[in-house]
Amino acid sequence: MLNGKVCLVTGAAEGIGRATSIEMARQGARAVVLADLDENSGREAAALVERAGAKALFVRIDARQAADLRAMVDAAVSTFGGLDVLHNNVGVLEASFTDQLTVDVLPEDVWETVYQVNLRSYFLATKYAAPHLKASLNGPAIVNSASVSGLVAYPSGPAYAATKGAVIQLTKATAVDLAPTVRCNCFCPGATETAMMRRYLETADDPADLVRMMSATHLVPRPGRPEEIAKLACFLASDDASFINGGVYVIDGGSLAWRGTNA
Repeated sequence: MLNGKVCLVTGAAEGIGRATSIEMARQGARAVVLADLDENSGREAAALVERAGAKALFVRIDARQAADLRAMVDAAVSTFGGLDVLHNNVGVLEASFTDQLTVDVLPEDVWETVYQVNLRSYFLATKYAAPHLKASLNGPAIVNSASVSGLVAYPSGPAYAATKGAVIQLTKATAVDLAPTVRCNCFCPGATETAMMRRYLETADDPADLVRMMSATHLVPRPGRPEEIAKLACFLASDDASFINGGVYVIDGGSLAWRGTNA
């Protein structure tokens, strides 16, 4: 449970971020700050958080901008008097920007954008939040969204894979640097039914076939649901996980448990 905690979630407008923000409220968080570029969806998510029982604040950010990330943390602290949980969740895929997706043709500006959003923003948000987390007396924790793509490679996603692999290592380094005061863990989802996944599917000639391919390695024969990932994120943020630090938790329907396919 997250009783009384002030939580900050990036990439909170939709998908795993939205589901986690709502689950935080359900688990007793005092307040949830939702940060995202998409103002309409972000404010809609904030209303759902309030309906679930927590105070909510939406902050519009461009995760590529250091000033926005600093202002996001400042807004959380000034509005709610402190910060107990940071959930770095914002993320983008190469396919959101180009159809030149392999490492030999990927445009350099696309690589830079994926790096800035998926990795640099995690470092900066952690840096800016750290003093406030270290001052917290309410079980401070950081939870990072990584991916199975940070553990194994998939075709046509070199920047995504590289940044998610780096998130895993950043998680471990953060746990070391902020111990024993602030815990830091990450989770690695498999294919999950999010808006980002839906946008990726729209690039395919046969979206249904792509869904089958993406979940063919799952021992649970379907994509994950954001609500399922949210339960793990909230557990890692909670005092129930007080002896868990520097961990990497796979939540992928069993995909990495074997080298087979159900296709």
